[in-house]
Amino acid sequence: MMNRKKSGIFNLGTGVASSYNSMAEACFEALNKKTNIEYIDTPIDIRNTYQYYTCADMRKLREAGYNKEFTSLNESINSYIKNYLINLKYE
Repeated sequence: MMNRKKSGIFNLGTGVASSYNSMAEACFEALNKKTNIEYIDTPIDIRNTYQYYTCADMRKLREAGYNKEFTSLNESINSYIKNYLINLKYE
């Protein structure tokens, strides 16, 4: 980071919301497979507390001076699957 005087816990993400559907599609794409997703209803006992939307608030990190771009969801998933999972490097 550019501002080394700032310290603390920083919420990291891309600052761009992505759906679970997008994440699943990226997995199938990285595996060169046709997208095949089976949808189920959210269980009743967690419907009122389930987090349907997530997006990291990057203001604190940006205010501390970090201004680099983040790797996209698709690029990250593709890299993880092809470089770690398929090769079983960390089995």
